[in-house]
This record gives sequence, C-alpha cells and structure tokens, in this order.
Amino acid sequence: MYWDPNTECQWVSIKGTSCLAYQHKLKLALIGQSIFGQEVYNKLRQEGHKVVGVFTVPDKNGQADPLALAAEKDGTPVFKFPRWRAKGKPIQEVVAAYKSVGAELNVLPFCTQFIPMDVIDCPKHGSIIYHPSILPRHRGASAINWTLIQGDKKAGFTIFWADDGLDTGPILLQRECDVGQNDTVDDLYNRFLFPEGIKAMVEAVHLIADGKAPRIPQPKEGATYEGIQKKENAEISWDQPAAALHNWIRGHDKVPGAWAKIDDQVVTFYGSSLLDASVPAGQELAIKGASRPGLVTKNGLVIFGNDGKMVLVRNLQFEDGKMIPASKYFSADETAALELTEEEKKMAEDIRAIWKGILSNVAVIEDSTDFFRSGASSMHVVRMLEEIKQKYSGLQLQNEDVYMATKFADFIQMAVRKLRGEDKEEELVIDYVSKNMNNMTVKMPYQCFINGQFINADDGKTYDTINPTDGSVIASVSSASLVDVDKAVAAAKEAFENGEWGRMNARERGRLMYRLADLMEEHQEELATIESIDSGAVYTLALKTHVGMSVQTFRYFAGWCDKIQGATIPINQARPNHNLTFTKKEPIGVCAIVIPWNYPLMMLAWKSAACLAAGNTLVLKPAQVTPLTSLKFAELSAKAGFPKGVINILPGSGGLVGQHLSEHPDVRKVGFTGSTPTGKKIMKSAASNLKKVSLELGGKSPLIIFNDCELDRAVKMGMGAVYFNKGENCIAAGRLFVEESIHDEFVRKVVEEIKKMKIGDPLDRSTDHGPQNHKAHLEKLLQYCETGVKEGATLVYGGRQVNRPGFFMEPTVFTDVEDHMYIAQEESFGPVMVISKFKNGDIDGVLRRANSTEYGLASGVFTRDISKALYISEKLEAGTVFINTYNKTDVAAPFGGFKQSGFGKDLGEEALHEYLRTKAITVEY
Repeated sequence: MYWDPNTECQWVSIKGTSCLAYQHKLKLALIGQSIFGQEVYNKLRQEGHKVVGVFTVPDKNGQADPLALAAEKDGTPVFKFPRWRAKGKPIQEVVAAYKSVGAELNVLPFCTQFIPMDVIDCPKHGSIIYHPSILPRHRGASAINWTLIQGDKKAGFTIFWADDGLDTGPILLQRECDVGQNDTVDDLYNRFLFPEGIKAMVEAVHLIADGKAPRIPQPKEGATYEGIQKKENAEISWDQPAAALHNWIRGHDKVPGAWAKIDDQVVTFYGSSLLDASVPAGQELAIKGASRPGLVTKNGLVIFGNDGKMVLVRNLQFEDGKMIPASKYFSADETAALELTEEEKKMAEDIRAIWKGILSNVAVIEDSTDFFRSGASSMHVVRMLEEIKQKYSGLQLQNEDVYMATKFADFIQMAVRKLRGEDKEEELVIDYVSKNMNNMTVKMPYQCFINGQFINADDGKTYDTINPTDGSVIASVSSASLVDVDKAVAAAKEAFENGEWGRMNARERGRLMYRLADLMEEHQEELATIESIDSGAVYTLALKTHVGMSVQTFRYFAGWCDKIQGATIPINQARPNHNLTFTKKEPIGVCAIVIPWNYPLMMLAWKSAACLAAGNTLVLKPAQVTPLTSLKFAELSAKAGFPKGVINILPGSGGLVGQHLSEHPDVRKVGFTGSTPTGKKIMKSAASNLKKVSLELGGKSPLIIFNDCELDRAVKMGMGAVYFNKGENCIAAGRLFVEESIHDEFVRKVVEEIKKMKIGDPLDRSTDHGPQNHKAHLEKLLQYCETGVKEGATLVYGGRQVNRPGFFMEPTVFTDVEDHMYIAQEESFGPVMVISKFKNGDIDGVLRRANSTEYGLASGVFTRDISKALYISEKLEAGTVFINTYNKTDVAAPFGGFKQSGFGKDLGEEALHEYLRTKAITVEY
C-alpha cells in the first residue's frame, strides 16, 4: 500500500490479481455536534480522510461539544459559530471563515443550525446530511419521535444530498430496522441509528470519493413533515386505543415527555409497554381526561385505552423534576439514607470524580449538585454510565436510573442500593394448578411464559393436559397463538441485543446457571412428580434420570460459560506490515428449541443449557402433551434471576407454534428433537432465512448380541435397551440381532424377566413399568404389533393393552422377524422387543443387516472379544455405539445421529458449537 501525491489516491494491492484498486481521500468539513458527530469525525480520520475544519456550536455552561473536544485534541481547526445567518441572510464573516479551509465535501452528521446555501453548495462535491428516518417519511427535526408516535413497523435513516428544501434532497443511501413493540427513542438510537449511522456516514464519504455515490430523487408518494415536538404539544389524548397511547408515550420518552394532569399537577409518563394480561390488582388513580381511572400496581401505573386494553407505565415525573417509580405514587418517601461502608464511600468518591470530569464548569460536586441543571445532557448520561461501568462492572445502571436520581447524593444512594441488591423486582406473580399427591403439594404453572411473565395466550385458548395413568385432566394449559410466538421472539431478541443478558460477562452467566441447577435440585421431588403424572415416567426413574440428569446438564454447561475460546492463527504477513488473525466464538442470537414428550425436562436441559451457556436467548416449545415441567422450569429460571426475555416457554400446537418458530425471520437457530418427517419440515421452513439447524430424529438402533457374551448381563442390558422409560426412548434398541446358538435361551430369559415386572402407578416406588405417554401413542403401538403379527413375526409375549384405566401396554417380544418386515424397519417408540437371529460367526453379515436402515442414532454390541467389539464399532453407522452396556449417556459425551437420524450434537463440548458462530478477525500493524 502506498500514497500517490500526484493523484491524491491511496493504491492498494489486491491479492491474487494483477490490477490495482484505489480509493480517493477527501478534504472534509464537518458541520454539526454531539457524540454522533464526534464518532463520525474519528472514523473518517481513521479511514485516511483529511478533516480540514470542524464547525460546531459554542460551549454551553463552559463545556465544549464532544465534536469540538475531539477536533481540538487532534489540532483540527475548530469554529464555534452561534449562528450562520442573521435576518435570513448569510453572515459574510462566517461564510468567509468556512471557505478558508478549502473543503471538498461538507459532512453534516447531526446539525441543529440552519446552514446557508452559499456553504451547502460551496465544496466540489456539495454536502451530505444524516437524517434519522426513511425519507421522504418524517421530514423534520423530531423524526425518531414520530416514527414511534405513528406506530411505524420500520425505522431507519437516510443520508441525502443537501438542497434548498427541508430534508428533500436526493438520497445517497438508506438503512432500515424493525421497530419492537416496546422500543423507545433511546432503544432505536442506541441499537441501530447510532452505530449503523456512523458506519453509513463513512460509507457515503467513500462512495463520493470513488465517484460511485448515487443521487436518487426522493419520491413524492409517502412524504410527510412533522414539526418539532414541544412540551405543550405532548399532552396525552385519552380517547384512543391502548396501542396509540403507548406509541404517544414512548414517542415522547425522554424528550419532551408525554404528560397528563393528576391532582392538578402536570405529571410526565416514562417507560411504557403494552400489558397483555388480566387486569392486575391496584389502587385507583384519577387522571384528568381519562374515562377510566388508572391503577397503581406493584409493577407501575396501568392505564386503559378506549378499546379496554392496557398500557403499563413504569416511571412518573412531577413538575419539580422529581421522578419516582409509578408503583410508589401513593407511598410516602420514607426511605432512610444508607450508611455507607468504607468500600462504598470509595466508590462514591470515584463517581464524584466522574461527575466532575463531565461537569467541568462546576467548581465542586456537592451532595446537592443536580446533574442536568449543572449543564449535562442525555449524551453525558451515556458517558457517565460507561465510565462507572469501567470501574465497577458489577454495578448495572440504566439511563433511566440517572433520570430517577439527578442529585449526586440521591444518585449515590441509588447506586449503593443496586450494588447491595436491594432494588430487586418483587416476586413473580404465578397462577398455579395445585394438587396434593406423592406426599406433597405440587404447584404447576399453566400459562405461557413470555418476557418474564406468565400470561394467558393472546386469543385466550387453552387445552387439557392428561394424566396417562388414569386419563384424568391435570390442568387446562394456555395454547400459544402466532401472536404469542411473535411476542416471545421479540422479547428474546430484545434481551439478546439490548438487555442485561447481552451485557453480562460469561462468569455471571455461569453463576445464574449454577443457581438454576441448585433450584432444580431443591425442587427435584416436585419436578419428578410433575414429570410422572404428565408423561407417565416411573417416579424413581424421573427422579434419577429425567430430573437428575437435567440438573447435571445445567451444572456441566454452567462450567463452560467462561471457557469458550477462539484461537490465534498464523497467516502470511502483508510485508512490510504484520498481521494478527484470531477467531472469536459468538452467540448466534434468538434460538428456537422444540422438544419431544418422552423426556420433557431432560430434553429441555440438553438443548437449553448449551444454548444459554453460549450466551443466546431462547423460545422453547414443549411437546403439546407434556408442557408442565417446562413451565415449572420457567418459574425456577425467574427465581434464579435470569433477566426477562432470556427464556420463553410456549405450550401449544407443534404445527402452529413450532412451524412459526422455524419460519420466523428473527430466529437464527432451531434445535429440534422429534420425528424424522417433522425434522424435514423444519429444515424446509428454516431455509427461509438460512437458520442454523440441529436435528435429533428417529432411530432404529441395532443391538448385536454374540454367543461369547456374558448372557445374563446381555439379557438385563438388552431389556433396558428396549423397555427403559416404557420404550419411549430415542436410542431404544429397535432391533436385536442374537447369534443363533444362544437365541432361544436369550428369549426364554427375557420372558422370565418380563413376567417379574410390575406394571402400575408410576408414583408407586415398586412400579417397574408405567403408562405410555398418551392415548394416541398407545393406539399406534397396538397397531404396530398387529402389523407384526400379520406379516408373520412370532408374538412371544405381550402386544396388548393392560386391562386397567390409563394407557398401559404390556412389554412385548417378537421373534422370527425378517428384514423386509415393517417392524424390522420402522421404530415403535414403545415397549416392543424385535428379535432376529443371525448365523453363528457371521460378523459381516449381521453388520450389513444392522446398517441396512436409513437411521443411525445409536447401536450396541455384546461380546467378550474386545477386538471384535472394536471392529463392530468402527463399522456400525451410528452416532453412538455401546459396548457391553446400553443407555449409558453422560453430560460430557456428545450425543447425536447419522443419516436420517439427524445431525448436530447435544451434550459435551460439541453441543456448544451448535449455538455459536465463528468470526475471524485480522489486524494489520
């Protein structure tokens, strides 16, 4: 790379080609102000452009604008004009000063002054302006506010060529983003308009420098102009739907602030969100103009639209500037001042120094010093919080905390309370279905869990979840709608992109996961009881495996949180410079997790733990017939302290909820366990935005038993391979191949052991075999057995429904099963042992038969010959091979299949990679 002084071009060698590309560097005048202007200035200089002059506003209260500070530090000429025009005409001295710098392009990143056309048109390339709307919509100075006030679904910005109209010049480039249901002006600005706007300003200058910048005339259709919103125009008009009230409030938050009169005093509303729930308990508050009183609740002030729907307002500000949580409206301010520890006193002095650095015009920061009345603005709020975060990373402060405590002493008291954890939200409100059983009272949530709240489905629909032991209804559960899916995804996206979870360090994330595992262990008996009555799992198995392994899984992945690492990679150096290339492992974003009904809690844990450890947020759909432990898990996650929106649980239809999740444009990953046909549908839907997908699908796992095995062990393990969890086991041995010389003895011993099994109530500690999960599955299993008999297989034992209430089936044994039969090829997913014999010593023959399936989830072999076992393990086409054991899974061992059993892994380190993306970064120095 070298600079050509004759052409003022920077020449860049393009690897692998013989041509040269170049990029012109321009002389720029920056006209404007603010941190945004400062960042654009810094980026343009980093890119090699020469800023020949900065034109900004005069110092305010003795403080220079951030753009001026950056330019003065670099020695760039800075001009601070209070105005450019007088009586409608350019001030010639100002214009002359501007022309003296010799700019080739004017860049106006954020400018509140009227600039004369003599200046706009003066440079060779003219002038470009940043405007925070998708022009021609929302011309004018309050564009972001009007984007929200009018309920736009899209926000964005435009960089356009300045002309003599008001935001009417030709478009150079535009960018847009989605507007979230509860987004505020700050949300849009911080998430998109600020960071992407800076990049776009730099890109625009590059395009102009290279002669590639378009000039697209603004369309006349859709053009709007709205004036500056002032306080006197921001009064709330109450005869509107709740959504319109919410848009008005959030569109004026923080400036100028939407207001109403309460007790003859102007009260400004901040922090609104739509409230989708039953009307909460609270104390009525009369609001002038509102047809219905508001309700002061423990979560804030609830107000009502003319459609009967609700808006929740978090904060209120009075005429004297004091701001309070809306929930405290009727509470006298009797909070005693905290006595600070020595460590807290040191923190207070550090914060005092930060305030002093910002409020340089204030001689001494007193306890009574007011941050805003001393000259600070909203841009200084961000600076102050970032400086505090650098010194005290454990102190999580939000912008609104500063507005709630503007005086120094109040701010310190607030910060200390947050650091001590005294500001925690009130306990989660949950409606339970309670049942006395298994020597305890079992409390089960039954509503959707979205954004940290249990709420009814948007359309109010419910369905019954059934106890397979007797067919009785356990509870009516909310059946999530498409609207609920959108809400949950939006909550997860917000939590990932802008919430506390996205800012949390890895060890803190691990701490939350350990805490959740501890709570699951504390509630293990209750969880196991719910699992038993909802899925039919035998209680002792539910306690040890369904719940026990779930706890282990969360602890295992909690330990991984701060051990996810990239790598440094040696590459060829771009001589004479040097390069450093390294990779980062990053979370993907919002993940949809869809789980089956056979291990409701354990399947949740296998996928969710890895997903959360990687730093993602999730929307989980439990199986429609087994939602209850997932909803109990949601309760425990909230109690563990997981931020709102990180975990969302949507019971309901797979065809509706699961399908919409797999198609949703804001979902970046789908993790699914279930049938192969459904997995194929998910892959097709996920292609809509090329989601990452991992699938754990059906199986027909072969188990090969040789005549040199330890027979009694093979019988015991073989029965476990088939009948474990009533055969509702993804890796169940779907087909046993038994060597001819031991076949008959093996079958005889299996039948003897089956006759000893106790079939009955899964909560009975002596029960070996519980009910099948649901009625439709039992009927499918009975049909499966009928098909086996019709095709000529020998039904040695079972094959019938047990004569008692509930969905019980006898453990079943088929022999003489030939390779072409349906039961030899298809999975039963139930307590059906399918046995085929093979000739003595025919190792390769039985391998061919074992691999003659489209599935490849698991497999097993029993033999005392370790060489034979290892040879078999190499040849079996399955993701897991068990040797002289079966069902031995562990949280540290990867689990997943081949062929039509899916791809991707659960458990172990490999599972983390399913929820991470790799970014390569190269630095030249």
